[in-house]
Amino acid sequence: MCLTIPGRIIKIEGDVATLDYGSETREVKIVDDGEEYKIGDCVLVQAKIVVEKVPEEQMQGWLEVLKDVQERGEV
Repeated sequence: MCLTIPGRIIKIEGDVATLDYGSETREVKIVDDGEEYKIGDCVLVQAKIVVEKVPEEQMQGWLEVLKDVQERGEV
């Protein structure tokens, strides 16, 4: 099973973005899906590939759920 994880773009070089996941940063691939990505965008990532841009409010909700799950030791 693959998880879709929310993150924030902090750097873009070509088709590679560096994302801030709150506790760490990782590089991921941006595919040409017609969407324009910029620093500060909130995105969903699956298998190290950006799959969707999401609104800030939606990302904050997911981050709260993920934090709760991590605190309970379920991830």
